[in-house]
Amino acid sequence: MAKLLLKLQRYFRRKPVRFFTLLALYLAAGSLVFLHSGFSGEPTVPGSPRSPAAAEGPGLPYLGVMQLSRGFKAAATMPAGARRHGPWFKSTSKEPSDRGKSRDNGGPRSRALRGRSGREKEEDRARYIGCYEDNTRQRTLRGMSFFDYKKMTVFRCQDNCAERGYLYAGLEFGAECYCGHKIQASNASESECNMECKGERSNTCGGINRLSIYRLELAQESARRYGSAIFRGCFRRPENVSIALPASQLMLNMSVDKCVDFCTEKEFPLAALAGTTCRCGFPSTLFPLHEREDEQLCAHKCAAEEFESCGSADFLLVYQTQVQDNRCMDRRFLPSRAKQLVALASFPGAGNTWARHLIELATGFYTGSYYFDGSLYNKGFKGERDHWRSGRTICIKTHESGQKEIESFDSAILLIRNPYKALMAEFNRKYGGHIGFAAHAHWKGKEWPEFVANYAPWWATHTLDWLRYGKKVLVVHFEDLKRDLFVQLQRMVALLGVTACEDRLLCVEGQKDGNFKRSGLRKLEYDPYTAEMRKAISGYIRTVDAALKLRNLSGVPEDYYPR
Repeated sequence: MAKLLLKLQRYFRRKPVRFFTLLALYLAAGSLVFLHSGFSGEPTVPGSPRSPAAAEGPGLPYLGVMQLSRGFKAAATMPAGARRHGPWFKSTSKEPSDRGKSRDNGGPRSRALRGRSGREKEEDRARYIGCYEDNTRQRTLRGMSFFDYKKMTVFRCQDNCAERGYLYAGLEFGAECYCGHKIQASNASESECNMECKGERSNTCGGINRLSIYRLELAQESARRYGSAIFRGCFRRPENVSIALPASQLMLNMSVDKCVDFCTEKEFPLAALAGTTCRCGFPSTLFPLHEREDEQLCAHKCAAEEFESCGSADFLLVYQTQVQDNRCMDRRFLPSRAKQLVALASFPGAGNTWARHLIELATGFYTGSYYFDGSLYNKGFKGERDHWRSGRTICIKTHESGQKEIESFDSAILLIRNPYKALMAEFNRKYGGHIGFAAHAHWKGKEWPEFVANYAPWWATHTLDWLRYGKKVLVVHFEDLKRDLFVQLQRMVALLGVTACEDRLLCVEGQKDGNFKRSGLRKLEYDPYTAEMRKAISGYIRTVDAALKLRNLSGVPEDYYPR
């Protein structure tokens, strides 16, 4: 043994690099073992003796990016012997936990048992009520929905639904969250809700077409009032009002919140106040919500609320409820390989992700990408993982502007946006993420001037290249799409060769924002553009304007300049 050690010592003395390499590998392996052991257990609940069943509970809570909203208070102190599992509770005990010695982590049955044991508890904030069937054509919960294929947790889903005042939160496929005020499906076997949450493997998040549903116990009435509904405007009563707005109820003590609550309960996305009658329905060809009237025509005082308007028999005051219009929410890959590759081309920051969201809702097909962005895939853009030449997606996002890349496509939708706003949007994305913001130091530092110097010329050359080398180019201005979404979306869908019914396009109007709309709350308090920057950008605008008019197209919108 001594001889062996002596030989090893001489060997490593001659080759010290190998010695330090082995030492580093040994330390790294030890660190991984230590980290694994540190994340494998569950927190102890004070006042509750740990049992083998309790050891099956979930791990540390995922607190997400949102804070608890109205109607949710701090968890009350647990009585002795009570069991608390699940991510709504965070232990404040500093005592070490006694971890269960026997654990069964294998197979879907044990995961279902762990998820079920984590839900059988006295819930202050949410109560698990069971596993339910779901259908992509007819959703069980028909309110707001969102996906996260990387970080979905039970808490995050519950918190998002509670933030919007819903009564139920349901999780499906390990990564999908659905909210609603009513469950419209039958129960399924608990063993069918067997998929782990993507963000916390110790909890169950439904299954394939199966929802793990929670009732949000403290979603109080005040949280469901019309404050979360969206005002759509004053509209003339449609001719066939009983067909256009099929549900109605006489309300002698009419108020906005009563009508919104009634239509929400009936699972309609529109609530229309007509004096003492509340009407509910969907946007349709009979009631498209395109021709708004002067709001003074609807300014008739509500019987129950002195400072609210409730419309009249001839002019309806319309609100959009929290109920999600599911007529345009189904999406899939193309049933057969596309014969042509259609580009959705834009300069970065010009609203490409938003346009993809609109196209997917309008056509029912996924969009693809020339790149791969994991954050977009995790938010539901499932075509993001496909190769851009796969032919399974309706169009392909691209920011490329070279001749070779442009000529790879058979046709294109060219999305153009005001360069001043596009540059700021891309700068925010680069330093703050898709819906974040660049820090004040980035705007004031050297990053912003360098960014403008490099990207502003590209804004012009990108458009010029697509106009020059593109085979069949449909120009859409971002500002026109915001101002007249219905008409512009019709143009885009026509180029894609898809027949989209008018009711589906009207549904898109009600769901237009999606999950990648940057909040307008954080506005810069100053204009970041210097006089030199504005002079250069104005020259690029004039160049693009002339190129568009040379091809008998309308020039850039008037609000591009003066600046």
